[in-house]
This record gives sequence, C-alpha cells and structure tokens, in this order.
Amino acid sequence: MSCKSKVQNATANVEGDFQKPNIVVIYLDDLGYGDLSCYGATELHTPNIDALATGGVKFTNGYATSATCTPSRYALLTGMYPWKNKDAKILPGDAPLLIDVQQQTLPKLLSKAGYQTGIIGKWHLGLGSGDVNWNETIKPSPNEVGFDVSYILAATQDRVPTVYIENGNVVNLDKNDPIEVNYKKNFEGEPTAISNPEMQTMTWHHGHNNSIVNGIPRIGYMKGGEAAKWSDVDMADHFLVKAQNYVKTHKEKPFFLYYAMQQPHVPRTPHPRFVGKSGMGPRGDVILEADWCIGEFMKTLEAEGVLENTLIVFSSDNGPVLNDGYYDDAVEKLGNHDPKGGLRGGKYSLFEAGTRVPFITYWKNHIKPNVSDALVCQIDLLASLGSLVGVEDKTTDSENILNALLGEAEKGRGHLIIEANSNTALRSGDWIMIPPYKGSPMNKKVGTETGVSLQYQLFNLKEDLGQETNLAKSNPEKLEDMVQIFERLKQ
Repeated sequence: MSCKSKVQNATANVEGDFQKPNIVVIYLDDLGYGDLSCYGATELHTPNIDALATGGVKFTNGYATSATCTPSRYALLTGMYPWKNKDAKILPGDAPLLIDVQQQTLPKLLSKAGYQTGIIGKWHLGLGSGDVNWNETIKPSPNEVGFDVSYILAATQDRVPTVYIENGNVVNLDKNDPIEVNYKKNFEGEPTAISNPEMQTMTWHHGHNNSIVNGIPRIGYMKGGEAAKWSDVDMADHFLVKAQNYVKTHKEKPFFLYYAMQQPHVPRTPHPRFVGKSGMGPRGDVILEADWCIGEFMKTLEAEGVLENTLIVFSSDNGPVLNDGYYDDAVEKLGNHDPKGGLRGGKYSLFEAGTRVPFITYWKNHIKPNVSDALVCQIDLLASLGSLVGVEDKTTDSENILNALLGEAEKGRGHLIIEANSNTALRSGDWIMIPPYKGSPMNKKVGTETGVSLQYQLFNLKEDLGQETNLAKSNPEKLEDMVQIFERLKQ
C-alpha cells in the first residue's frame, strides 16, 4: 500500500486526526546544490542531512522558484509564482506583509485538516501594513496568514531590527527603551560602520554599512531595544531549542512546523563550538552547525515518539553565494569545495545554481530510500501536502506531485518557470530556455553569470549540466517549442 493510501485510510477512521503525519519543512538559507556531502561535497561532511538523504528520497532536480529568498519563501507558503506579484522581491526589514491575509497558504490549508501550525526562524515576507510600530503587537504577521504560533526574525540576520518576534510581539522588549527603525536615514547621534568603523568586529565589503549591532554592521538603521537584541552566535541554538520545544508541546495532535534556519546566510556567525571546524571559514562552519542542529532536532522527534509519523521536507531557498557583503574568508578559504555542485551561476542567477537546490523528503518506514530525477519544486508543497491530508486546492499555481515527493512516481511536474531578479526562464523536461533580457544593454543585470543575455539561451541539461553550450541557434525547432510553452504558461 502506498504512503498516500495509508494516510487516507487512517484519516477515514475516527482517530484519523491522530494518525495523520506531522509535517516539518526544514528550510536553509543560501545553501548550494553542492554544499552537502550527500550531494557530492568532499570538503564538508554533513552526516545528519546525509542520513535524511540516504533514508529518504534525494532529488537531483529539486527547485526553489527563485534565485533569491523572499520570492522563494512566498512561493513555498502560497503556492503562487512570485513573478505574478510585483512586490515579491528581496524586502527591507520594515516592508509590509507580502502575503495577503485573504490568500491561500500552506498553513491555512493544513489547518483545515486539523493541523497545528508553527513557524520557527527566518520570515522575510514583511510585517504589518507599512508603518510598523515595533513596540506594540504587530499585525498582520505570520499569525494572520495561517500560523498558530510564530517565533521569527523579521527579515534576515544582516538587516535591522535585530530582535526576535513571538506571535507579533518583540521578545524581551523594554518599553522604556523603544525600538525605532528606518531604512532611509540614520537617527541622530547613532553610530554606523561609516562613522565608527572601530566598533566593528566584522568588516563590511558592500552594502552593509549602516547600524552596528554586536560589532556587526547591518543594512538599515535602528535605535533602542537594547534588551531585545539577539546574540548572533547563539541564534542557531536559540531557534533549535524553540523547534524542539514546539515538538514537545504539540506532539499529541498532528502539527506542521516550518523550521526556517538562517544558515549559511550572512553574517555567518557560528557558535564558538563550530568556529574553525570546517577549515573554510565561517561559511563552512555554519553549514556544519546547521547539520548538527538538524541532527539534534531529529533526536528530539525520536525521543518524543513521533519520528515514524513525521514527514520531513528539506531544502534551501536559493543557490549559494560566497561574498555577500562581508569580508569573511568565504572566497579565500574555499579550497576545493564547489558550492554549486557542478552547476553554473549561483544566488541571483537564472543559471541552474540559482534555483536548483538540495531537496530531500524523509518519512521513516514510509518512504523507500531512493534517488529521484523527477522535476519537483517547493511551489508544489501546498497542493501535494494538501492531497496527502485530504484537503485539495486548485486555486494556486501549485501542482499535486505527491507521488513523486513520496518516491512513488518517476515523474514530477512537466514545466516550471523559475525567476531571478524579476527575469524568468522555463525548465521543461531536460531543457531550459532563457529568453532575452529586454532592458538596456548597459543594465548591470546583463552579465555572464546572472544568466541574463540579450539573446535567447537554450541548454540541454541532461547533456550539458554546466550550461556551457547555447543551442538556441543550432536547434531552432526546440527553441520555438520552448518559447511557445513559456508564453502560454506566462499568460
């Protein structure tokens, strides 16, 4: 009997709610296709993530929708292509909530099936309605789009405000020291990386030269909230404990946990236990730290007696980047490691390394270990998981590829539109087509590794994984076929 049939049979009886699988999405930040030993890395050893891959389905064609974080997270939670929403771009820390409160979301869908829903970790989908008062309960927040429980950082670790937010309220806030945030101008007398470089313990390379918190220069300006500011080196441990506690306190009924880890996004701040462990500097160290956290989380699932009834989906929001704003030896200490895993491009790129990411499904004693070439995407979790628990939705772009995710089908979705910086491309079968960029030839987006060109690009990924040979001119029939599919889907 298939996994899907087992769940449907369980949910048909009186005690069905208690036999539906818990669902955990573990989502890393800027982790590349080649950053894990189970995906071929030889310089980094990630045994705990490897255990998920060897015990579940490891996908070789697993995708985020986008080569940057906010749009990928939007797609995962809403089942909608982010290029359809003009605001689905990398957001500042004070941006309004990107998801409409009336919109369908993955946690809303699972709630209809009786699930408890929680998010622990990075959000980066905006908060409030455009003028957030950080000193009062913030609405709308994740709690208004389907999450019963939320414990988040608002945007990214390199952006202000550098505080945790629990169910819309800043944690440990002293009302006598109110928080102020501004992304356009500094507050009078407040130090920055420009005015007070001596306060830095980490040096900025580009873009990160505003307020300094814990010696780290950030994007944006912040004043106040001293008691509420997080400790960067303790962030991984902090979120791990929150995720473990969520399992312990919600294990009596089916739960959905979105565990959105911050590694290996900048600033890379490994706990002292992991400093120097990788030999690759902070970027390698925080990947090892993330692997350890996942191992500890898996131990908790087992200790609480819920491991065999928990479906885990592991992935990353986009591909890798080395220097992303700080001098942290990511380039200098890379050595023989290839974060791209033989792919071309990386974060911000339409080439494969921008959106093809590690993608693993694990469900002990339910999913048969396998390596799958099926085309799967995070946008399809909404429809697929909805189907798993008996709640269907056909109002989004999400496709039901549940059988592929459970390792019971060799084929996933047929076509996928990916995007990077509002530019889109089509993945179809073994092929990918990147249409010409229509902006000014002098635009900085046109370059060799962005994936953007003034000409059509066509690659056969089965024969040319590194995208070295553009077949657009030599195979006009295939190009025309891809262009027609692309235009039909875009309409």
